[in-house]
Amino acid sequence: MSAHDKDHVVHADGHDHGSRKSYLIGFLAAVVLTAIPFWLVMSGVLPATATAVIVTLLAIAQIVVHTVFFLHVNSRTEGGWTLVALVFTAIIVLIVICGSLWIMFHLHGNMMPMAPPPVEAAGR
Repeated sequence: MSAHDKDHVVHADGHDHGSRKSYLIGFLAAVVLTAIPFWLVMSGVLPATATAVIVTLLAIAQIVVHTVFFLHVNSRTEGGWTLVALVFTAIIVLIVICGSLWIMFHLHGNMMPMAPPPVEAAGR
């Protein structure tokens, strides 16, 4: 194995592309973060609410692992601009999702009643 294979790979463009060790750590973390929720759901050892909360938290951890180890989004890459772009995108997505849910939740109060008119009003 050459020295190039063992060292941290930095290409001519100056971007950090990770090493075999970082990819292996990311892969193992992703496998563990996938296996735990799978086992929780399939075994049914916890109540449904607790399982949903734990699966959601592990999904967020999975997103962080993929972002750091595979997409290489951190404060060092491109002077931190990739991290700033990711945070901006996450904020916009959060605003769109929360706004859409808020509109749909309150839409019911603004709907016209679906009940037929009373019999007295129909005869006049």
